[in-house]
Amino acid sequence: MELERLSPVNNQLLSDYWAESEKLLPFYQYRYNDESFQVRANYLKEQNFDRKKLCHVIYQFMEPFGISPKTKENLQKLENGAFAIVGGQQAGVFTGPLYSVHKAISVILLAKEQSEKLGIDIVPIFWIAGEDHDIDEINHTFTIVDETPKKKIYGVPSKKKTIASETSIDHSLMKDYIDEIFKDFGETEYTRTLHQSVIEKMEKSNTFTDFFAHLMNDLFKGEGLLMVDSAFPLIRQYQSSFFQRIIEKNEAISAAVIEKERLLEEKGYGTPILATEENANLFYVRGGERFLLERKNDVFVNRVANVKFTVEELIAIATRTPEQLSNNVVTRPLMQEMSIPVLAFVAGPGELAYWATLKDAFDVLNLQMPILAPRLNITLLSRQVEQLLDNFGLTVEQVLAGGIEPLKQQYIASIQDKEANEKIANLKEMLDRKYEDLLNYLNSQNLRLERIVEKNKQYHHIQFDYLSNKIEQEVQFKHHHIIRQFDRIKSELYPNENLQERIYNPYQYLNIYGSSLISDLLQLPMKISNVHYLVKM
Repeated sequence: MELERLSPVNNQLLSDYWAESEKLLPFYQYRYNDESFQVRANYLKEQNFDRKKLCHVIYQFMEPFGISPKTKENLQKLENGAFAIVGGQQAGVFTGPLYSVHKAISVILLAKEQSEKLGIDIVPIFWIAGEDHDIDEINHTFTIVDETPKKKIYGVPSKKKTIASETSIDHSLMKDYIDEIFKDFGETEYTRTLHQSVIEKMEKSNTFTDFFAHLMNDLFKGEGLLMVDSAFPLIRQYQSSFFQRIIEKNEAISAAVIEKERLLEEKGYGTPILATEENANLFYVRGGERFLLERKNDVFVNRVANVKFTVEELIAIATRTPEQLSNNVVTRPLMQEMSIPVLAFVAGPGELAYWATLKDAFDVLNLQMPILAPRLNITLLSRQVEQLLDNFGLTVEQVLAGGIEPLKQQYIASIQDKEANEKIANLKEMLDRKYEDLLNYLNSQNLRLERIVEKNKQYHHIQFDYLSNKIEQEVQFKHHHIIRQFDRIKSELYPNENLQERIYNPYQYLNIYGSSLISDLLQLPMKISNVHYLVKM
């Protein structure tokens, strides 16, 4: 396994964040540097957290998935005063896109780095967004079929928008789905063991979140990655008083976010949240479904669910049955800050954008926004595709810049049968002349048949085009092995005009490399920085 550094990901806000642009400084509490980590650590030392209760919640959530010795050690450290590096993601099938694993790796590496630099215990925590209800975002993955990325969806769309942690999986359907995915992966020396492991984790799972947590725990148990589900009933009980604070300051939080997003748009970074004055930034949960609450004249309502709560009634829910409440992108970071001693939050580019709207909302609750650490950007390069790049004299950066498709089209143009094309073109010209002679003759006889003659000519042109396309297809088929090599490079490195980490799941690469992929990645000298890492497997 070799590591190379490529140009940074092309994202303006991310670039400006790393450059410490004056435009962005008002939107974040801290700059990303060692001094900020020391200041943030000193701040956290003055804050109070119910660490014993928090660790109990994490232990209870993780116990069904297996508590490794390293996990137990990190729980003990957290209870005894350790701070946390936190990152999170939705509970996708096969752990979702690769960036879920990249986030976990980022969290672990940053925890180790800052623990050494600060000389204190810091533990990695992965926050599973099990309260999210958009199942269409997590019920699929992509595989490479005939050198093309193919979207593979589990099951059928649900009519109810239940949260991931309460959306059951059908074991029979999911087994068929897993079998299909592994068939697309192709057989390697690791396939049988890996396939069986995924099946076993699935059979122990009841929901999307269960399945996700089983797989993530298996991949990272050696690192003691702590996990908690945002929809876990015990975490909701732990957060009861925090919900009350959010409800009491609800209007002020919304106003702060709206104004901050307006300023962010003025600076040219868009509106990542699309905040509205009436959005309460809380969901009401009933029967596993989430209903977004709106605030109208100091009353919280949702017409679809036919519910209406006064402030006092909503606070009563937060007190007695907090599992009936759920956060959105605005209140989740606030809840996280009140729940966990967060030294830094590992964020993807999209998260970095919407967190920029939240600084004043933190102020409303007398909280500090933690340090924002952009997650690692990683592209995995298989030996097969590395060899193809060498054959064509291409670099990964050229492919990521969209350079593979023009080269493929150049190659296709170079192999076309020019003589055949010229002969067809000559036939077209001859036909056009004959039709023109015919039309002139008919006109001389006062036979007005222009439309019919033109239509007849077009039929011939269609047949010529059909013949030309067939010749082109036959030529391409003759050279299909070269064309497929271009497609293979693009499919692996720049699928669907996107980064690999946003399309494929990690098991595609575990199937190629073996079960030590994650541990070997963690041994590479990667750190949170403004580079894109290329890993040659």
